[in-house]
Amino acid sequence: MSLVQKSPEVFLAEGPIAAVGQAEINTLKAAVKASPKRRARINAHPDGDDSLHEMIIAIDSSSYIRPHKHPGKSEAFHIIEGEVDIVVFNDDGEIERVVELGPPGGARPFYYRMSNAFFHTLIIRSDLLIVHEITNGPFRPGASVFADFAPEDNDATKAAAYQADLVRRVAALQDAAA
Repeated sequence: MSLVQKSPEVFLAEGPIAAVGQAEINTLKAAVKASPKRRARINAHPDGDDSLHEMIIAIDSSSYIRPHKHPGKSEAFHIIEGEVDIVVFNDDGEIERVVELGPPGGARPFYYRMSNAFFHTLIIRSDLLIVHEITNGPFRPGASVFADFAPEDNDATKAAAYQADLVRRVAALQDAAA
């Protein structure tokens, strides 16, 4: 299998059979370091019109992922490396749930699936997160709905302040539940 780089953040696994191993993970790790958004992915699906989208995604802990939802889609993660808190919100920005994930063999679950469209974001708890994400296609640019309660990702100062406050809010919830 060969990878074709489609952009600084996107690689395509060419051919009818995709196999991802350590060499491909190393390619993603290098791409993350060079990416302005500090994330990169390998698409195992051939194109955006495919009915099933599978991606191996690497995300640096400094990457801001604006809370968003995907109407009409499901989303599932299987952790390959690292730890993450998936923060699920109501439409007003209140935290509804935090799903703590880690690699197989650890104390945290390593898999989650969200079957309804909820606003969500990630708090990456390790230096780097690598996940296998599965969602239904087709991909339509602009179909994701971004939360009005969170800043856009093009304002680094506001995004960093929001993320820091979110980390504080999640820690308070986790402390209260302990």
